[in-house]
Amino acid sequence: MKIILFQPQIPQNTGNIVRTCSVTGNELILVKPLGFSTSNRMLKRAGLDYWEGITVSFLDDLEHYLESTQAPFYFFSSHAEQLYTEPSYEGDSILIFGSETSGLPETFHKKYQDRFFTLPMTEKSRCLNLSNAVSIVIYEAWRQQRFQGR
Repeated sequence: MKIILFQPQIPQNTGNIVRTCSVTGNELILVKPLGFSTSNRMLKRAGLDYWEGITVSFLDDLEHYLESTQAPFYFFSSHAEQLYTEPSYEGDSILIFGSETSGLPETFHKKYQDRFFTLPMTEKSRCLNLSNAVSIVIYEAWRQQRFQGR
């Protein structure tokens, strides 16, 4: 699977996601602009030596990327209605998460409304930490695939 972070802002979150991608065998794609430098010491520290074990690539235009892919893709947002457990994730699924500070652009919500999913939270909760949300979704998708590649 591929994990896409749309304009991530917090290096420690991205570093933790690098680590999760490494231990689950997923690729990570970062959509620019980033809120930090990829040479940031906190980013490297959070990801430890896991950076060497995964493919990390960068995108300037997520919309163009989505229009050109044949793989199924899903967005995750605290503003969605459908639960993250509803899709049938395939091995080539693309899982897309928004920025910690501003989420995903409204244009994606409008254009791909049926592809937006949420993680349940108690009433009056704003959102989960990005790296926690990514981990929960990755493991649900991998569980559905019976942890293939383990």
